[in-house]
Amino acid sequence: MKTIEVVAGVIKNGDKIFATQRGYGDFKGGWEFPGGKMEPGETPQQALARELHEELAVVVEVGDFICTVDCDYPNFHLTMHCYFCSVVGGELKLLEHEAAKWLSPSELDNVDWLPADVEVVNSLKTESFMK
Repeated sequence: MKTIEVVAGVIKNGDKIFATQRGYGDFKGGWEFPGGKMEPGETPQQALARELHEELAVVVEVGDFICTVDCDYPNFHLTMHCYFCSVVGGELKLLEHEAAKWLSPSELDNVDWLPADVEVVNSLKTESFMK
């Protein structure tokens, strides 16, 4: 089975986090934390900053590591490295996603997360960020 290595950003603003809805592909309509594939030679932090700029037209500061998720999908294995991020330049624009929401801790279960992102949400619930 093919393995895909990606990064995802949990963008924080106060006590809310930014969730995006996929606008394309097999998982169109599912909710996820934005990010994407790492390119050869990139650190996870560099890849995340690049991907969030490409997808959301913002400059981010990549913060603390949250977790690495390993998840089997029907046609591939996903390894996803997740970090907290904060926007330091630009305004969030949906360039690849169908929709987005700012979610408070009590609203995290209100969207249909993709399988790998469910694990990130579960990690967030144990983080001090959520308390």
